[in-house]
Amino acid sequence: MSARGGLSAWLVVGALLIPGAAEPHAFLVKSAPARRAVLTYPPARVDLWFNERLEPAYSTLSVWSEAGVQVDTRDATVGPNDPTRLGVPLASLGPGRYTVRFRVLSVDGHVVESSFTFSVRAPGGETR
Repeated sequence: MSARGGLSAWLVVGALLIPGAAEPHAFLVKSAPARRAVLTYPPARVDLWFNERLEPAYSTLSVWSEAGVQVDTRDATVGPNDPTRLGVPLASLGPGRYTVRFRVLSVDGHVVESSFTFSVRAPGGETR
Protein backbone atom coordinates (compact mmCIF):
# COMPACT_ATOMS: atom_id res chain seq x y z
CA MET A 1 0.00 0.00 0.00
CA SER A 2 1.37 3.43 -0.88
CA ALA A 3 1.79 6.18 1.68
CA ARG A 4 -1.13 8.03 0.11
CA GLY A 5 -3.38 4.92 0.28
CA GLY A 6 -2.38 4.29 3.90
CA LEU A 7 -3.18 7.86 4.86
CA SER A 8 -6.57 7.65 3.15
CA ALA A 9 -7.40 4.45 5.00
CA TRP A 10 -6.47 6.02 8.35
CA LEU A 11 -8.58 9.09 7.62
CA VAL A 12 -11.63 6.89 6.93
CA VAL A 13 -11.05 4.87 10.11
CA GLY A 14 -10.59 8.07 12.12
CA ALA A 15 -13.82 9.56 10.79
CA LEU A 16 -15.71 6.43 11.80
CA LEU A 17 -14.30 6.52 15.32
CA ILE A 18 -15.10 10.17 16.06
CA PRO A 19 -18.48 10.28 17.85
CA GLY A 20 -21.15 11.82 15.66
CA ALA A 21 -18.99 12.05 12.54
CA ALA A 22 -20.63 9.15 10.75
CA GLU A 23 -24.07 9.39 12.35
CA PRO A 24 -26.97 10.65 10.27
CA HIS A 25 -29.12 13.51 11.50
CA ALA A 26 -32.75 13.07 12.49
CA PHE A 27 -34.71 11.15 9.91
CA LEU A 28 -38.28 9.94 9.79
CA VAL A 29 -38.50 6.29 10.86
CA LYS A 30 -42.27 5.79 10.58
CA SER A 31 -45.52 7.68 10.43
CA ALA A 32 -49.18 7.06 11.19
CA PRO A 33 -50.76 7.29 8.74
CA ALA A 34 -47.98 5.98 6.53
CA ARG A 35 -46.64 7.81 3.47
CA ARG A 36 -49.00 7.44 0.49
CA ALA A 37 -51.50 5.47 2.61
CA VAL A 38 -55.05 5.19 1.27
CA LEU A 39 -57.37 5.01 4.26
CA THR A 40 -60.96 3.84 4.54
CA TYR A 41 -61.54 5.99 7.64
CA PRO A 42 -60.00 9.39 8.40
CA PRO A 43 -57.34 9.40 11.11
CA ALA A 44 -57.87 11.35 14.34
CA ARG A 45 -54.22 12.45 14.41
CA VAL A 46 -50.88 12.26 12.64
CA ASP A 47 -47.84 10.92 14.49
CA LEU A 48 -44.25 10.87 13.26
CA TRP A 49 -41.35 8.96 14.80
CA PHE A 50 -37.71 9.89 14.24
CA ASN A 51 -34.43 8.10 14.87
CA GLU A 52 -33.34 10.57 17.54
CA ARG A 53 -34.71 13.01 20.10
CA LEU A 54 -36.27 16.21 18.79
CA GLU A 55 -35.96 19.75 20.10
CA PRO A 56 -39.62 20.55 20.99
CA ALA A 57 -39.35 24.34 20.66
CA TYR A 58 -38.22 24.04 17.03
CA SER A 59 -40.27 21.09 15.76
CA THR A 60 -43.41 21.74 13.70
CA LEU A 61 -46.01 19.51 12.07
CA SER A 62 -49.02 20.54 9.99
CA VAL A 63 -51.57 18.81 7.76
CA TRP A 64 -53.12 20.47 4.70
CA SER A 65 -56.05 19.68 2.41
CA GLU A 66 -55.84 19.79 -1.38
CA ALA A 67 -57.54 23.19 -1.19
CA GLY A 68 -54.67 24.55 0.92
CA VAL A 69 -56.60 24.59 4.19
CA GLN A 70 -54.78 23.59 7.37
CA VAL A 71 -56.78 20.71 8.90
CA ASP A 72 -54.83 19.98 12.07
CA THR A 73 -55.54 21.58 15.44
CA ARG A 74 -52.33 23.67 15.25
CA ASP A 75 -50.92 22.27 18.46
CA ALA A 76 -48.27 19.75 17.43
CA THR A 77 -46.19 18.43 20.32
CA VAL A 78 -43.16 16.25 20.90
CA GLY A 79 -44.22 13.31 23.04
CA PRO A 80 -43.46 13.92 26.74
CA ASN A 81 -42.63 10.24 27.26
CA ASP A 82 -41.14 9.71 23.79
CA PRO A 83 -38.95 12.60 22.61
CA THR A 84 -38.62 10.96 19.18
CA ARG A 85 -42.38 11.31 18.45
CA LEU A 86 -44.03 14.41 17.01
CA GLY A 87 -47.82 14.39 16.75
CA VAL A 88 -50.84 16.57 16.09
CA PRO A 89 -54.62 15.97 16.40
CA LEU A 90 -56.74 16.51 13.29
CA ALA A 91 -60.10 18.10 12.63
CA SER A 92 -62.72 15.85 11.08
CA LEU A 93 -61.44 14.94 7.59
CA GLY A 94 -63.51 14.16 4.53
CA PRO A 95 -62.44 12.18 1.47
CA GLY A 96 -59.40 13.55 -0.35
CA ARG A 97 -55.63 13.81 -0.37
CA TYR A 98 -53.79 15.44 2.52
CA THR A 99 -50.24 16.70 2.80
CA VAL A 100 -48.26 16.29 6.00
CA ARG A 101 -45.48 18.88 6.39
CA PHE A 102 -42.86 18.74 9.09
CA ARG A 103 -39.75 20.58 10.15
CA VAL A 104 -37.71 19.29 13.06
CA LEU A 105 -34.55 20.28 14.84
CA SER A 106 -32.66 17.31 16.19
CA VAL A 107 -30.64 17.64 19.36
CA ASP A 108 -27.45 17.69 17.24
CA GLY A 109 -28.63 21.03 15.82
CA HIS A 110 -29.56 19.98 12.29
CA VAL A 111 -32.88 20.93 10.67
CA VAL A 112 -34.80 18.35 8.64
CA GLU A 113 -37.79 19.48 6.56
CA SER A 114 -40.01 17.27 4.38
CA SER A 115 -43.57 16.35 3.46
CA PHE A 116 -45.66 13.40 2.31
CA THR A 117 -49.27 12.66 1.43
CA PHE A 118 -52.00 10.26 2.47
CA SER A 119 -55.55 9.88 1.15
CA VAL A 120 -58.96 9.19 2.65
CA ARG A 121 -61.44 7.29 0.50
CA ALA A 122 -65.07 8.26 0.08
CA PRO A 123 -67.59 5.67 1.30
CA GLY A 124 -67.83 4.41 -2.31
CA GLY A 125 -64.10 3.80 -2.42
CA GLU A 126 -62.81 6.86 -4.32
CA THR A 127 -60.45 9.52 -2.95
CA ARG A 128 -61.95 12.32 -5.14
